[in-house]
Amino acid sequence: MDADSLLLSLELASGSGQGLSPDRRASLLTSLLLVKRDYRYSRVLFWGRILGLVADYYIAQGLDEDQLAPRKTLYSLNCMEWSLLPPATEEMITQTSVVKGRFMGDPSHEYEYTELQKMNEGDKVYEEEIVIRIKEETRLVSIIDQIDKAVAIIPRGALFKSPFGPTHVNRTFEGLTLSEAKKLSSYFHFREPIELKNKTLLEKADLDPSLDFMDSLEHDIPKGSWSIQMERGNALVVLRSLLWPGLTFYHAPGTKNCGYIYVGTGEKNMDLPFML
Repeated sequence: MDADSLLLSLELASGSGQGLSPDRRASLLTSLLLVKRDYRYSRVLFWGRILGLVADYYIAQGLDEDQLAPRKTLYSLNCMEWSLLPPATEEMITQTSVVKGRFMGDPSHEYEYTELQKMNEGDKVYEEEIVIRIKEETRLVSIIDQIDKAVAIIPRGALFKSPFGPTHVNRTFEGLTLSEAKKLSSYFHFREPIELKNKTLLEKADLDPSLDFMDSLEHDIPKGSWSIQMERGNALVVLRSLLWPGLTFYHAPGTKNCGYIYVGTGEKNMDLPFML
């Protein structure tokens, strides 16, 4: 959700019971403006909150003029002091995939797991247990990146791609109509396309290259991983992810008000295919 309209956005997303205390709201309103000024971002998004056992991580993201350029991620424990996180790498994601359970809420906390590695000593081959330590900050980077790639959403038309390449906010976007807002095909993944590149020319024939340049939610696997609900007498559409419980997207049809927030434990619902 955009930090410039934070209070309205939190109100629209509050149907899922995901709110912030008045002092946290006041802190975020001030600190996110400073983050935008100090880091010289074009836009700042309040990404959400990852719940820890000791403390919670409040996450914000900074965007450049090109909306699909890699986003800079920051975290805070008190909504006032923000620390920049390094970009996620494939090595980080592979390394942290063995860590299960809740976050602690301490960035310096280290998870330990043992790995069996084959060792050669002359003609002898034997296995040795090696203890590998993973910092919670590394796991935080990995989980945020996975959630962004899987369930960050933008409505069709909110962004447009210029002929020169960069992607910008569409100033003429006035929201989806009520009938469009009820369809999964009206929402895109807020990231570089993956599935779109595999489509045939015939499938791309009906697409508008300036608007339909991202992957649609209707082809997500497993099917049924999204819940669409109308609230406030059809004045608000809410999408909830069943794959990453805690991700809520909201949009008021006919208006520019839209965004997403994640409030959860940072754990993926691996049992979803068996639940559908």
